[in-house]
Amino acid sequence: MNHSDHFYEYQIHLEGHVREDWFDGLLVALHPEGETAISGRMDQAALHGLLTRIRDLGLVLISVQRYLDEKGTSDE
Repeated sequence: MNHSDHFYEYQIHLEGHVREDWFDGLLVALHPEGETAISGRMDQAALHGLLTRIRDLGLVLISVQRYLDEKGTSDE
C-alpha cells in the first residue's frame, strides 16, 4: 500500500508559542502551559514538509500524533 496517497489527521505539539501565520492552512492552538498544538489533515509528503519547516525554524518538537476517524481507521 502506498501511504503517500492517503490523508490522515495529525496533531503536532511544539515547545513554546509560535506565530499562527507560520502554518497557514492548519489549526494552531496556543496552550497556556507554553505549548503550541498544530493540527490538520495531510498526506505523508505534507507531514514531512511540515516537520522540515519546524526543524528549519529551530522549534522544539514534543510529539506527533495521528488520529483515527470514527470508524477506527485513518484512511479516507
